[in-house]
Amino acid sequence: MRRIGLAVILALSLLTPCTAPAQQVGNVPRIGFLSWGFPPPADPWGEPFRERLRELGYVEGQNIVVEYRWSEERSDRAADLAAELVRLRVDVIVAWVTGAVRAAQNATRTIPIVMGAVADPLRAGLVASLARPGGNTTGPSMMTLDIAGKRLELLREIVPNMSRVAFLFRGTSGRPFVEETQIAARRLGVRVQAVMVEDPKELQSAFAAVLRERAEALIVEPILRDRRIVDFAAKHRLPTISDYKWFPEAGALMSYGTNPRELYRRTAEYVDKILKGTKAADLPIENPTKFELVINLKTAKTLGLTIPQSILVRADQVIQ
Repeated sequence: MRRIGLAVILALSLLTPCTAPAQQVGNVPRIGFLSWGFPPPADPWGEPFRERLRELGYVEGQNIVVEYRWSEERSDRAADLAAELVRLRVDVIVAWVTGAVRAAQNATRTIPIVMGAVADPLRAGLVASLARPGGNTTGPSMMTLDIAGKRLELLREIVPNMSRVAFLFRGTSGRPFVEETQIAARRLGVRVQAVMVEDPKELQSAFAAVLRERAEALIVEPILRDRRIVDFAAKHRLPTISDYKWFPEAGALMSYGTNPRELYRRTAEYVDKILKGTKAADLPIENPTKFELVINLKTAKTLGLTIPQSILVRADQVIQ
């Protein structure tokens, strides 16, 4: 009889809809993880998020469930995946990059959204203010727009006679970066050639445009994390800078920006606060307090460049 009773219980459990809210399944919270990018290993930053969750006491499959989704840089797919997470009735959505955040906001106005890897959420219209974001969206900000001009200044310090620089950017989300860089360029007397790349398939034509304009250096929006860009810069001896240290680690000249690993860890802390009862509207947007400068000295020597000592002493990492 006990075996029959157990069988009945198991059968009934199998009939429970998979879209039931997490609270009905052992009171375990459920997180929706919506990335604008591609699944691992293309996206290496999910692990810092999971790592911080574990440090905060969350163990996937035991006291928390994470529903992972990757939109592969497609807005239509991001919209579908955001709607799917809403149907799953997750407790909070973590959305990476502006496109994923917008998709999540369009899908729900009630489920809390923690954003990550957003350059300037206020300027992008994702929140009402930094101190009190309002609505259902909060999270750490990259605030990389504020230092867009600084990257051009660093290039100019290393290449004093530089007069033309190309800026590779991805879609409309990259326009503010270009605009901020152009403001600094006018002050420095440098011409910025904006080259938009909507799809990775367009990289070869983008490279051709850079060569036609005889660019002397290259700035790359970090979302264009493609090894072909590093190879192109090396082949044509173009000093290159971006936000993330992946670029100098891969062979580009340098990077200056936030540490994405720490940013992803911070999103887990926002999730923890929300799951413990704090409203997203009451959690201030946190701006980064530190920016990392990474220089590939080997690449500099290959390009025949001498890195000024004033820059070397400011570097957080020098790759020999």
